[in-house]
Amino acid sequence: MTTPSQPARKGWLGEARACPSPNFGPRPAGVDIDLALIHSISLPPGVYGGDEIERLFTNRLDWDAHPYFQQIRGLEVSSHFVLRRDGELLQFVSCEDRAWHAGRSVWRGRENCNDYSIGIELEGLEGETFEPAQYDVLAMLLQRLARDYPLRWVVGHEHVAPGRKQDPGPGFDWARLKSQLGWPAPYFPDDTSPSI
Repeated sequence: MTTPSQPARKGWLGEARACPSPNFGPRPAGVDIDLALIHSISLPPGVYGGDEIERLFTNRLDWDAHPYFQQIRGLEVSSHFVLRRDGELLQFVSCEDRAWHAGRSVWRGRENCNDYSIGIELEGLEGETFEPAQYDVLAMLLQRLARDYPLRWVVGHEHVAPGRKQDPGPGFDWARLKSQLGWPAPYFPDDTSPSI
């Protein structure tokens, strides 16, 4: 298990359990971190509560432990945060650094969303609903991040990589998040009505 000790580095939040990932790099000089990018993940798909996500993001996943893992064998990815179904918040990469979560992506004409975004993975499966605790902690996290970074948008992976990605998917309640945050509509994608 990863030790819960907090690295003494800027960009690590005390509200999260630190699980440092080796999968990150520097952000381009002078970039504004103004995008919060919401994802969903479960490993194997539809299975919750294990440590497989943590192991994937720290390059310790046993590729032979489940047949699905052969499809992602050797993948080196990370996100800044993972929000478990019970509301536990984990942090893998400093917000000051560039996590590897968005892949080919563009938002408002700007490519390479990893350069200027903070990646937040919700434990869940695209198309399914998320837990109340996840919305509560996500709203807290976004408010906390907005104190330190000039966030201007909160969008899903599906919005920056349409046709390629579908997460967090129709089960994510954008209207609920918008209501909990109380932020103006331009912070969010246009399709903020709940789908399920």
